[in-house]
Amino acid sequence: MQPVALQSLSELERASLQELALFWLQERLLVGHLSLDRDGSKGIKSIRQKLESFSKERKDCSPHTFGVPLPQVIANDRACRQLQEAVGKSRRLCLEVEATVTRFRAQRQRRLGMGTSCIWAPDGGFPEEPLSPALLDKSSWSQRRGAMSVDSITDLSDDTSELLEALQLSHPHELDPRRSRGKKKALSLNPISWQVPRIVDRCCTHLETHGLQTVGIFRVGSSKKRVQQLREEFDRGLDVFLDEHQSVHDVAALLKEFLRDMPDPLIPRELYSAFLSTARPAQLDTLQLLLFLLPPCHSDTLLRLLRFLGEVARHAESSRDPEGREIPGNKMTASNLATVFGPNILQKEKPGEKDAGALNFEDSAAIILVLQRLIEHHHSLFMVSPEMQCDVLRRLFQTDPDVIEYLLRRKFPDVPSPEHEDPGEDPAPSGWTRSMERGSVSSELYSNVSFLNLDVGI
Repeated sequence: MQPVALQSLSELERASLQELALFWLQERLLVGHLSLDRDGSKGIKSIRQKLESFSKERKDCSPHTFGVPLPQVIANDRACRQLQEAVGKSRRLCLEVEATVTRFRAQRQRRLGMGTSCIWAPDGGFPEEPLSPALLDKSSWSQRRGAMSVDSITDLSDDTSELLEALQLSHPHELDPRRSRGKKKALSLNPISWQVPRIVDRCCTHLETHGLQTVGIFRVGSSKKRVQQLREEFDRGLDVFLDEHQSVHDVAALLKEFLRDMPDPLIPRELYSAFLSTARPAQLDTLQLLLFLLPPCHSDTLLRLLRFLGEVARHAESSRDPEGREIPGNKMTASNLATVFGPNILQKEKPGEKDAGALNFEDSAAIILVLQRLIEHHHSLFMVSPEMQCDVLRRLFQTDPDVIEYLLRRKFPDVPSPEHEDPGEDPAPSGWTRSMERGSVSSELYSNVSFLNLDVGI
């Protein structure tokens, strides 16, 4: 078994790793105020409920990006992407209709102009080109909205246009809390999709492409007017593309504003003291366990940001190209970047609250040290060691034994399947569950992972 990226684990494995990390941290007396109670008894929340509750304060869709909880930003991005895909499909259908009608008119005019000298088809009719496949596909008809063309949306009044957009945005399950009310969500046996807001990914990509050699990036001032315009475009849900014409300093300021205005920072405030305690030497193991506690959307977004900051720090010093010409460095070392981003990622109080901006020297220095270590060691901190993977499987063997064989076969794909299994059968989780129920777990598979018989201690 080899170390794997945290994002490659299934949703069930990540939840189990989260609980194991909390157990180990509680033994170190770092986060004793959180509970592992999975039944959710009165007055006590499970760790998953506790951490996810950080991002469930608002349910509206406007604004789309700034000042909105991170999961809602991701849900808004997904809804906008689905709307754009639907509009694109409708536009393609309209073009197919237009092309077919144009061909039909041209053929009819040729037939009328040719009179009796026209060429007839073998069956006595006039030869015509076949209809577009899009018109023959009746499954797409149900997606058309009456006789309204997609191009006519812009001609609607503001109220009607907003109503149409609201109807489009009402489809994602995340925007309808009634769907999940009273229902316990089943955790997936597959990895969770990459959960990074569009604004973070596009800002980081733009700066990686155009800003790595910009001296004083994140420190030089920007145009407030241009930044405000970009901010409003993202908040309106527009598909904003950042190209080479955008100022590097404007995009850098936009990224900082997004992180600053998050109602819940990337590292939840409830873990503020625990993270600061890792500023002492030889605390990387503890820092990694704390990262495992983060909800997936916070963890994925933090990793994307740290990768970018690590790339910026790598270009801090001047260098020379193959022809000997000097390439200026951006002067933003990991320490300088931690100074700029630390207060936005690690926050003790909510913005606007009393003493929110008052930090003593010890806390400020600790924040810089912690974020500097995150930047310098993010490659290893977000990896799950073989030992931790074994501990996760041990725990799941006790709590969810019906899924163990499927998870093991993902990790050991070279081990032969049970003899009675159909080799052509799709290795779906349900198939492995049926095998478990029949008691057909491969003995060869378990001989390679005998650690499952050990007690995890929880």
